[in-house]
Amino acid sequence: MARIHDGRADKDERYHIQDRSGASMAGSPACRTIRRRARRPRRRLHSFLDGRSGRRDRSATFRGPDGSAARRRRRRRARRQARLRALARRSAVSASLWTADARRGAVGKAPAARFRRQAYLPRASTMTGPLERLARRGLFLLDPETAHGISIKALKSGLAPSCAAPADTRLEQTIAGLVFPNPVGMAAGYDKNAEVPEALLRLGFSFTEIGTVTPRPQQGNDKPRIFRLVEDEAVINRLGFNNDGHGAALARLQACARQALIGVNIGANKDSADRIADYVAGIRTFYAVARYFTANISSPNTPGLRDLQARESLAALLSAVLAARDEEVGKGGRRVPVFLKIAPDLTEAGMDDIAAEVLAHNLDGLIVSNTTLAREGLRDQRQAKEAGGLSGKPLFEKSTAVLARMRKRLGPNVPIIGVGGVSSAETAAEKIRAGADLVQLYSCMVYEGPGLPGRIVRGLSGLCDRDKLTTIREIRDSRLDYWAGRNV
Repeated sequence: MARIHDGRADKDERYHIQDRSGASMAGSPACRTIRRRARRPRRRLHSFLDGRSGRRDRSATFRGPDGSAARRRRRRRARRQARLRALARRSAVSASLWTADARRGAVGKAPAARFRRQAYLPRASTMTGPLERLARRGLFLLDPETAHGISIKALKSGLAPSCAAPADTRLEQTIAGLVFPNPVGMAAGYDKNAEVPEALLRLGFSFTEIGTVTPRPQQGNDKPRIFRLVEDEAVINRLGFNNDGHGAALARLQACARQALIGVNIGANKDSADRIADYVAGIRTFYAVARYFTANISSPNTPGLRDLQARESLAALLSAVLAARDEEVGKGGRRVPVFLKIAPDLTEAGMDDIAAEVLAHNLDGLIVSNTTLAREGLRDQRQAKEAGGLSGKPLFEKSTAVLARMRKRLGPNVPIIGVGGVSSAETAAEKIRAGADLVQLYSCMVYEGPGLPGRIVRGLSGLCDRDKLTTIREIRDSRLDYWAGRNV
């Protein structure tokens, strides 16, 4: 590793493999060592998988900080880490550049002198891109629900790459009393049974939402019930709240770190005689482990559920749920925020009613929106005929317009989480410009891969750099009128 003196890197050539002069390297023992160790490692990686940047500097991996050859024990440990299981986590930056941040301008001086420009050093580059594409290609050969199960198992086993997003205080916000390191979260629906919430946070999300969970386990609707619309980068699902029930999810959440930002999305059983009682049961069951709650009354796949969005029913639901929350607070518990998740298919009168009840009950926030029943503009007309809720890129404009209209109705102080079609840093930023405080995604990750949340966070940091923002909140509502006026 490079040694630092007075903020400058040590000029000893042992620490600057990239800057060694040709004369000092040619024919030297060090040169022969590098050439020998740069060959593909036998019995560990196929040559295709070994075709990553930095492979020619493998010798630096097996050398000590002073440039000396590593002891046999250290080499064995390093080689074990080179097995396929560790491949997805390995950085694509050359071993000799691992300390680039510490050395900064000291790296790449020789190339800069030759080419009259500084060498480009990717700060957070990983080799996950090609692997993501390979994994996606393989998963797309499978039934969508089978592929979903495999992805959950991959996260459980640690096979998925860690794509932690860089910390940036400009992206940090306090919403409903909770501190969110960045505005990007995982929407409910992926981790229905709280199997991998902490693994999802390691992908770069600042928060994740499990569920929807119902008091009793239920199988959901008949299969097949998930359909990919590849041309549209969309998904149609009619799952029907399939989940393991409150007890199983609670046991898993109790094992999670208490500081993790994990929300619980609660719903009602399909055959429930009292659906409002099911939501109250969700509040009481998960109160000790949830950082926030979402009352999901907008899924199109449970008959009659969206009727709870009608004003009289909604008033009764919110009164009961918030009373249960207040009882828990009265027992000495912390105050856990409660959000309401609504549909994108509301009429103007329906939006008026929801806004009135949210304000009347002093609800903590709104999530806009769930999946849509609309099918306009889809390329894949064959799959478009399937019943269920549509999510993914085609939902972006509709959900963003509803978000802006709800912001107009609720005013500037009620937190709103924008969901639907978030596939890039720009679409995430546009949700914020339309009135969102935070954003969530799920379906677009099916097409963009697990690196998507990290890319969005880095893109939002880049936006702050470009527009000289002190906080991402400065762009909120900047295109509110535009989106509220969209006829979609």
